[in-house]
Amino acid sequence: MLKSKFSVFAALAMLMSLFSVAAHAAMTVQPVILDLKMAGRDMGGQIRVQNTGTTPLPVEIRLVEAELLPDTVKASDRPTDDLIALPTQAIIPPGATQAFRIQYIGDPEVDHSRHYYAEVAQLPVEIPGGQSTIQILYNFQAMVNVASITAGAPDLSVESAEIVRPDQPAGAAPDAPPPPARIAFTVHNAGRNYGYLSSGSLTLVQRDAAGKEMFRRTLGDSDVQQMIGFGLVGPETSRKFIAPIDLESPDGTAEVILSGRGR
Repeated sequence: MLKSKFSVFAALAMLMSLFSVAAHAAMTVQPVILDLKMAGRDMGGQIRVQNTGTTPLPVEIRLVEAELLPDTVKASDRPTDDLIALPTQAIIPPGATQAFRIQYIGDPEVDHSRHYYAEVAQLPVEIPGGQSTIQILYNFQAMVNVASITAGAPDLSVESAEIVRPDQPAGAAPDAPPPPARIAFTVHNAGRNYGYLSSGSLTLVQRDAAGKEMFRRTLGDSDVQQMIGFGLVGPETSRKFIAPIDLESPDGTAEVILSGRGR
């Protein structure tokens, strides 16, 4: 038995000697949302990347179009020529911060806002000595929204609201009780420029079958941003949100009141 255990430990030690994990490099990216305009002094802005690790950090900026879906916003795999990044690549020393300028160079007369992502991708490094290595590569995304100078202000309104039960989390036991009910609502933007849900306040109301109020809560702009996010709603589109507030009962009807201009 002793010999068997020794053989296992020896095999593990040999395996670890064959693979060295690269020294951790980590980064922070600010801001996570960049608001630009198609013309004028606000056509460009900066994204700052800080190397919080202990080794030099090689990074590259990749610019892609955003996809505005009915219930989320995400990066596509389509590169864009409407933006440029200066520089496109950099090696950031430990503890240092590199500023990347993101500039809109697309059509200045488009009559609706456009939306992109700046992906800050850590590049792999070559390890000297021919060692095999496992590298942990970081990839952050900053959203870039470009407002049209001719489209006017956004126009956000609540289209509908309902009480829903979120899906069971992955790995939940078969006999686990259902998740608490929450209020879901859809916001429509009738304007041709994007708007933010977090630029106004939200009032959530639940009533029973007789119309009696069972629940009411108002979220200010900072509460909305913290609990739901910025809540981007693209031009002439609708987006569904779920307020992360548990209700005591799944019964009745819901109403959501939006106050504020949206941007």
